[in-house]
Amino acid sequence: MSYTQKAKDLGISFESQEPGYLNMCIQSGNQLITSGHVSDKKGILGQNVSVEEGYEAAKDCAIKILKSVYNTHGTLDDLKVVKLFGCVYSDQGFTDQHLVINGASDLMHEIFGKEGDGYHARSAMGFAALPTGVAVEIEAIFEIKS
Repeated sequence: MSYTQKAKDLGISFESQEPGYLNMCIQSGNQLITSGHVSDKKGILGQNVSVEEGYEAAKDCAIKILKSVYNTHGTLDDLKVVKLFGCVYSDQGFTDQHLVINGASDLMHEIFGKEGDGYHARSAMGFAALPTGVAVEIEAIFEIKS
């Protein structure tokens, strides 16, 4: 089954996106590089957002990334996930950023496979604030294989 079809089977739709202030995904050579995609969830991990809610927020970011990548490239089928960079709005003592960003990594593994094209490098960082108070922001790099 194709990666695009796997995503659709998970309920991800690929409607057209209107261009905005920034380019949400740009091709450079054989790479697709995304801008940071933010969660709908707002709040601070370790205060008023649980790890489980943060996990879902990271998954939300990953879905938005896939939509931007699809709108730029027209398919997910010839892609390899290279890198995810996850930013988590964290309380000073919060140290489970990696568990939050697993929400994005797990979705990429589910679509692209945990071994092979979905096996990616990743960073999970805590931040004192994120734009507009969102809980999570993630950017990604994909390789175009063909």
